[in-house]
Amino acid sequence: MESESKKHVHALFETIAPQYDFMNDVISFRRHKAWRKYTMKQMKVERGQSALDVCSGTCDWTIDLARASETGKVAGLDFSQNMLEVGAQKINKLGLQKRIELVQGNAMSLPFPDNSFDFVTIGFGLRNVPDYLQVLKEMHRVARPGGKVVCLELSKPSWQPFKGIYYLYFEHIMPLFGKLLAGRFKEYQWLPDSLKLFPDARGLTKLFSQAGLQHIQAHPFFGGIAALHIGTKGQVGEQ
Repeated sequence: MESESKKHVHALFETIAPQYDFMNDVISFRRHKAWRKYTMKQMKVERGQSALDVCSGTCDWTIDLARASETGKVAGLDFSQNMLEVGAQKINKLGLQKRIELVQGNAMSLPFPDNSFDFVTIGFGLRNVPDYLQVLKEMHRVARPGGKVVCLELSKPSWQPFKGIYYLYFEHIMPLFGKLLAGRFKEYQWLPDSLKLFPDARGLTKLFSQAGLQHIQAHPFFGGIAALHIGTKGQVGEQ
């Protein structure tokens, strides 16, 4: 069953890759850009630091990380080759192809050695993987001691009436946007489905802790519709 779900998600993202950036702007009212900008400020990436962007999609966050680190090693990993090809076009246009390595791979088994990166990020991708905790454990593994694991993801608002309005939009109106603007109803119907089983901000904090991360910070956005989580990998002897 898990294998079938994985194939379905992979096919979905291969299909929507050309419209992915446009539809993200539409369905989030461009708020995802503001949330990522805030996240970058919280991360405080310094010149020369390295980063891995897991589930990098079309590589917007990968590019932000490369710009912030200026000279550091940056990699973007995604299981969708079509997504990576859209990202590669952006990277080449910006002249960053020598600084960013793009890898088609599995977030559940990252093809990098232990203790490789100062930052390991995942943006709006964790809810699409088969095992959230396994991915967080892998992100923890490849982070350097003292490094940061960062997740920016949709979440679940808890207060009414906003909660009801949000789910009305997310479950019924947003898929219609997908149909009208991208000709993809079933594909965008997957997004609210993927959120149903995903933990809220408090639950995700617990998963960060279970993955071995410390000093976990959680920052909800706009009534809880999205959340930023940052955890630190302990120094040797602290884990």
